[in-house]
Amino acid sequence: MKKIFVSDIMTRDPVTIEPDADLLECARKMVRKNVGSLLIVSKKRLVGFISQRDILWALIKKSKEDLSKIKAINISPKKIAKISPSRTIEEALDKMKKVKFERLPVIHDGELAGMITIRDILNFKPEVYPELDEFAKIREEAKKRKRVQATNIVSEGICEECGNRDYLLRFNGMLICESCRNSI
Repeated sequence: MKKIFVSDIMTRDPVTIEPDADLLECARKMVRKNVGSLLIVSKKRLVGFISQRDILWALIKKSKEDLSKIKAINISPKKIAKISPSRTIEEALDKMKKVKFERLPVIHDGELAGMITIRDILNFKPEVYPELDEFAKIREEAKKRKRVQATNIVSEGICEECGNRDYLLRFNGMLICESCRNSI
């Protein structure tokens, strides 16, 4: 994989949209083109990125507003991870793991040249699946860590209520398992 470059397997004509497009237009285009994200481009320059998740977030958080009034550029992340077409596939995978994204816009001389995705890499080189599996495990571990922090899990040990070994929560000054907490 060290000799294979991003430019060799990237999608050269990714699905794009203008910055002033509204979210309803973005959702329609994603459905029509069967893609999970759109690159926001103005005069061949990448200015943003919008995914299905961003649209769902806007729908939940800004439900009082009509989707046709919210512009794509307004909910696009400010920092966008990108890669050069002269980088190797290995470097692209490393960057994807680091930033925890499954796709990267490819920028050449400041202009959008294409997009590379996990699917592009996997279609070209299926034997990298173990690396992609590791990528999924890293992402899952990060999600688990967030859930653990959100639920106040202190440690693993013996529940002070039932005596079973489990993950323990601090509840009313005691360390108890989740099933005991649910029964209280």
